[in-house]
Amino acid sequence: MIQFAAKINAPDFPPREKHPRIFQMFDELKPGEFMELSNDHDPRPLQYQFMMERKNQFTWEYLEEGPEVWRVSIGKTE
Repeated sequence: MIQFAAKINAPDFPPREKHPRIFQMFDELKPGEFMELSNDHDPRPLQYQFMMERKNQFTWEYLEEGPEVWRVSIGKTE
């Protein structure tokens, strides 16, 4: 079972703050650590943003895929 260094529930934040807060939390992870993202919709656009802005620096694994809650494990690669 994955131990999460941080957890974030995206709906807790105003829309314009969501992605910046998620990236801030990711950047604070140490290599080999994971954060858990919970959202009320598929965070696929965020995954594409990670692919552009943090290429080869992260892992992305869906833990739950809706229909009401999506949970993703985002890891920082070593």
